[in-house]
Amino acid sequence: MTLTNAVALVTGASSGLGQEISVQLIEAGVQVFGLARSTERLQALHDTYGDAFIPCTADVRDQDAIDAVFETIQEEAGRLDILINNAGLGRFGPIDEMAVEDWDVQHDTNLRGLYLCTRAAVPMMRAQNEDKGFGGHIVNIASIAGLIGNPNISAYNASKFGVRGFSQALMKEVRGAGIRVSCLYPGSIETDFFERAGADMTDNPLRAEDVAATAMHVLKAPENHLISEVVVRPLRPRNDM
Repeated sequence: MTLTNAVALVTGASSGLGQEISVQLIEAGVQVFGLARSTERLQALHDTYGDAFIPCTADVRDQDAIDAVFETIQEEAGRLDILINNAGLGRFGPIDEMAVEDWDVQHDTNLRGLYLCTRAAVPMMRAQNEDKGFGGHIVNIASIAGLIGNPNISAYNASKFGVRGFSQALMKEVRGAGIRVSCLYPGSIETDFFERAGADMTDNPLRAEDVAATAMHVLKAPENHLISEVVVRPLRPRNDM
């Protein structure tokens, strides 16, 4: 896919992996609509990159807010070539000690938010396929936790296993309409995710810029080349020599 002059929406764009993907997209000539809850952080990115980065303050769990963002994209850009469903969070701990609110916020953010954005993007991409013969590309950021269950992250596991199933089904549903769907399963990334989740960072995490580069590789694949799943792990997760 040629990225120059493409239009992308990146969720969770204000920090961490989402911010790094946004920056690399901009450097490749893409106009990025960056969605997150932090107006201040989004504005800082706009101040740095100008009109190449359009701030969209919204909560991915809020259907009305998401619909408004897509209306803005339609009005200002007239199309959407790339959707990066990156927004997500974790709340770790034993299942019998986990508050219902912690369970709900993980599924509402990690799965419902992804659904709401995808639901709004697919009609735009279907229409583009009819006009241009290529609909677009949806990249869902899951996690190794979407492939392997581990103790004390059962709610997070469940949400990310859901992302995996959603991605596999969606890929089969829309590939005939010229829409590519890719799901990335990164291991631990050096961001503030673990601090917010209430867990310790692993010894040798992946770097956000490297995982973003992997996403860029997937996006740049030839038009008839569908990379449906990518698993990315640190080589030495415990600094073993």
